[in-house]
Amino acid sequence: MLKRVPKSVWWVVAGILMVAYGWIFYTSLVGPSGFRWRAVFGDPDYPKGFDIHGIDISHHQGEINWDRLRNAMIDRSPVRFVMIKATEGGDYLDENFEENFHEAREHGFMRGAYHFWSTKNGAREQAYFFLEKVPLEEGDLPPVLDVENKPSDVSTEDFQRDILTWLHIVEDRYHVKPIIYTYYKFKEEFLSDERFDDYPYWIAHYYVKQVEYKGKWKFWQHTDVGKLPGIKGYVDLDIYNGSYYDLQKLAIPPRQVEEEENTNMHQSPDSTERDSVMPMLEAD
Repeated sequence: MLKRVPKSVWWVVAGILMVAYGWIFYTSLVGPSGFRWRAVFGDPDYPKGFDIHGIDISHHQGEINWDRLRNAMIDRSPVRFVMIKATEGGDYLDENFEENFHEAREHGFMRGAYHFWSTKNGAREQAYFFLEKVPLEEGDLPPVLDVENKPSDVSTEDFQRDILTWLHIVEDRYHVKPIIYTYYKFKEEFLSDERFDDYPYWIAHYYVKQVEYKGKWKFWQHTDVGKLPGIKGYVDLDIYNGSYYDLQKLAIPPRQVEEEENTNMHQSPDSTERDSVMPMLEAD
């Protein structure tokens, strides 16, 4: 019976199947990742309506040519800020942190430093390790906690208490709210608690034209395949949700740095700072 079907019918069926396959391929693969494909093979679509651009870096970017990066442009706007990986867990210091941290300020960027949360170390251990290794100064952006994982054997309530412990210890040192970095689904699932609402939020959400998270946020990491002069390979690109004046107001002011130096010069992790955190946690 199939041999008696006219060839014209076979061609029509084949055409319909090709169109259907093409539609499925585009909607399931090309469409959702189209921004990434354009970013890798051409010019990315930068988020519209934002003028303050920045990057975040670690040892993965290797040795950076800061003289070239100083004049880099993102969507015809200068790079204003650089977020730098500093520490991870309770004992890891990024091998390029000290150089990157120094060079960022020397070349006129607003700089920030972030700690990558580890599920293998305690909150206090991680907080004090960060404070020991990261010499934030006036004009620097607030300290950042990068949290992307929750242990499966820890309840959400206990996990949130651990995160708040880190935030409170670091806030007690600098008297500014640390920035929380995470991706928007993780925020909605594990950090949707009013106790986190006052912290500046840095959201990672790639290859979309706008952030799907409906809450307040300050920074948006919108792609991990940015290309800039002075950096070999790819680099994360970020925007700030506000004006440059607002970004400067977010920075650590001189008086808070002086207070940190005066009150914490001889303070150990087991003394006043730890004691001041506990009532805050118990109240929560």
